[in-house]
Order: sequence, then structure tokens, then C-alpha cells
Amino acid sequence: MNNACGKTFVYPDNVDTDVIIPARYLNTPDAKALAAHCMEDIDATFTARVQEGDLITAGWNFGCGSSREHAPLAIKTAGISCVIAKSFARIFYRNAINIGLPILECEEAVDEIKEGDEIEVDFATGTITDKTQNKSWTAQPFPEFIQNIIAKGGWMNYLRSMDNE
Repeated sequence: MNNACGKTFVYPDNVDTDVIIPARYLNTPDAKALAAHCMEDIDATFTARVQEGDLITAGWNFGCGSSREHAPLAIKTAGISCVIAKSFARIFYRNAINIGLPILECEEAVDEIKEGDEIEVDFATGTITDKTQNKSWTAQPFPEFIQNIIAKGGWMNYLRSMDNE
């Protein structure tokens, strides 16, 4: 699993799945079409500013709301390489792993990281480094088997790779 490195977008507590990808766009199975509307109800400039590899930091209960996989898929397809939050809604947490979106929980990092800071994440160790502020924090990394699922791009790709071994 590669490390993540990019600038950060900062969001508050309780960002729900309807904010991440508004329900009015859920009639398409196209991940790129979903990504084009990612976060637009909370940050109308997100899709114009996001670059491949950028990160999101957020408060408590990120991804609450409905159980749809569209939310982490829209975030990943928009180019976000990792979401760091104080906590995740459990269904979002599982859906993120299922589609291969790296996530970490680290209250201290979220409290100190500012919008636009350059962040690097080492997934193997859980080390989060704010290169802008020259600070580091440690989150609990995923066990190796979950890191492998994420590295393969999600659960289905992981299962397909097992068939080929």
C-alpha cells in the first residue's frame, strides 16, 4: 500500500453521505460522474480545487447517514488518497475498505491540521505528518490483511486477485 501525500481539505463533524454525494446524483453508476459532484453541498469549489493525492480531514462521525457505497467511491474517484477523521460512521468505515479508500482515525491530527496543509501518511505505521507545520501524529494502522484489501482497490479486487494466485 502506497503512502498518501497532498494538501488537505478540512470539514466539520457529522458530514453525512448526502453531503458527500447528494442523493439527486445517485441515478448513475458512473464513478466519475459521482466524483464531479462530490462535496458540492458543503464545498462548492471542492471538485475544482482537488488534486490527485489530496486528503480530507474531518471531525466526528464522518460519513453518517445512509449506507450507500457511493459516498466513499465519489471521494476516492475525485482523487482523495486518504480521509483522516476523529471517527467514522461504521457503515462508511466498512464501505471505504470495501472500495479501497484509505481512512484513519486520529483526533489529535484533525484538531491541528489546517486547510491546505501538506500532509503525508505512512499507512504501514499510521504516521501522519503535517509538512506545513512540521508536526506528526500516530494513528492506529490497519492490520496487514486490511491494508492488502485497500491496496488491491477494495474487497472485490482483492478476491479476484486471490483467484489468480
